[in-house]
Amino acid sequence: MEFYGARPETDLTYSDVFLVPRRSGVTSRLEVDLAPADGTPATLPLVSANMNSVTGPRLAATLARRGGLGVLPQDMPLQDLDTAIRWVKSQPVPWDTPLVLPPDMTVADAARVLPATDGHGIVVSDAVGGDIALDDIQGIVPASRLGTALPDARLGDLARGRPSSIDADDVDDARHAFDLLVAADVETVCVLHHGHLVGTLTRRSALRSTLYRPAVDGHGRLAVAAAVGINGDVAAKARALAAAGVDVLVVDTAHGHQESMLRALRTVTGLGLGLPVVAGNIVTADGVRDLVDAGAGILKVGVGPGAMCTTRMMTAVGRPQFSAVLETAQAAREHGAHVWADGGVRYPRDVALALAAGAASVMIGSWFAGTIEAPGRLETDTDGRVFKQSWGMASTKAVQARFGRLDAYERARKELFAEGISSSRIYLDPLRPGLEDLLDMITSGVRSSFTYAGAASVTQFHDRARVGLQSAAGYEEGKALPVSW
Repeated sequence: MEFYGARPETDLTYSDVFLVPRRSGVTSRLEVDLAPADGTPATLPLVSANMNSVTGPRLAATLARRGGLGVLPQDMPLQDLDTAIRWVKSQPVPWDTPLVLPPDMTVADAARVLPATDGHGIVVSDAVGGDIALDDIQGIVPASRLGTALPDARLGDLARGRPSSIDADDVDDARHAFDLLVAADVETVCVLHHGHLVGTLTRRSALRSTLYRPAVDGHGRLAVAAAVGINGDVAAKARALAAAGVDVLVVDTAHGHQESMLRALRTVTGLGLGLPVVAGNIVTADGVRDLVDAGAGILKVGVGPGAMCTTRMMTAVGRPQFSAVLETAQAAREHGAHVWADGGVRYPRDVALALAAGAASVMIGSWFAGTIEAPGRLETDTDGRVFKQSWGMASTKAVQARFGRLDAYERARKELFAEGISSSRIYLDPLRPGLEDLLDMITSGVRSSFTYAGAASVTQFHDRARVGLQSAAGYEEGKALPVSW
C-alpha cells in the first residue's frame, strides 16, 4: 500500500481515508480471487467475531459454505463447543442446511426463527432433529408466507402437497442445480440422497454456489474456528477442540500483549496440533513480534473499534483501527505472519480499506449479529421492525454468563468491573436479512475495490492499493443521499 501524498503523522480510522483509482488491467469483478492465503481454509477474507451474540453453529456453517470462517466463542461450555464443531462438520457443503420445524408450531413461533422474507423456506416435518425421509415431510412453507398468515395458524396447515425435490446424485454442479429449479418453476426444493433429506436448495443459493468457493477441511467438510481464553487449563481445551475437528484455534483476550497470553500461546503451540493459531488482540508492531515469537501465525488486531466496545471511553486505551492494521500488518509480513483486522467496519468500503492496509482477513461482529443465522431469537419492536439482541464480551451480561458458576461474592466482584454494552438491538436489514445477503453486498464492493486498484488477489491489493486522506466533509460527500437535495 502507498499513500497518495505525504504519509500522515497522526493515527487514522477507516473514515479518515479513501482509495484512489489507478490504471487497471482487471476487467471484471469475477476475475478477483479473495482468498486470504493466511494458512486457514478460508477462500473469503471475512471472519465472524467470537462473540456469543454473533457466532453460533448455524452462522459458522453458512459462512463457511460461502468461503468465510466462523469463530465460536470461548465462553461456550466445552461440551457445547464440541457439539457445535461436530454439527458444523456434519452439514452439507453444496446444499443449504434445512430448517425443519414441526407441523404444530404456530406462525408466531416460527417468526422468532425466520422472518417473513423471500429466498428462505421451512421444511415441515414431525421428524425434527432426526433422519428425515421424503414421506416424513409434509411440505415446504416459504418464509414470505409467514407475513400473510394468521399468527396462530399452524405450519402443518400451510404446508400442502408433496414438496418439490431433487436427488443429490442427479446434480452435476451448481449451474445444473439452478437450471433444474428453473425448469421445475420452483424457488425451493428438498435435496434427497437415497430418499432421505440432506439439504434444501433455492435458486439464489444455487447461483451463489457458482460464485463462491466453500471453506473446507482436508476431508471436504465445512471449516470452523474456535476461541480459547488464556486462563484455566488451556492445553486441555485446545486438545479437546482439535479432537472435535476444529480447523483454526484463536487464543483470545482483550489485552493480547501480556505475559499470560504469551504463556498460553507457548502452551498451545507446544502441543503440536498442526493447526493455525491466531492470537490477540494487539495494535502495535511490538505486540506482533512478541506474539509471533510465542508461536502465533496470525495476529488479531483491534482495541476499541467495535460497536459493542466501550474500552476507549472507559480506559482511553486503544488505537484508530486503520493505523493499527497498517503498522501490525507490515510487522507481520516481516515475521512471516498475517493479520486479521478485528472491528470497526460498518460498510464494505471499510473491509476494502482494512485489506488495503495489509489485513489478510477482516473480523466482523455487530454487522453479522443482525442476521437470521446469528444466535438468538428474532424479536419485533412496536413499529414491527425485527431485531436481535447483541452485547459486548466484557459487559455485565457476558460476565454473568462466563462466571455463572462462581459463588455470589466472586461473581459480584467480577460484575463490578464489567464494561461494554450489555444489551443493544441490532436490527435486521429488510433488504438483506440473511448472512449471505450481507456477504453478497460486502464481496461485491470489495471486488470492485480490487478492480479499481488493478489487483486480482489479496496479495496484489496489498501492494497496489493507493490510499488518500480526507476531511470529515470528504467522508460525508461520499455517502448517497436518501432524498434529493
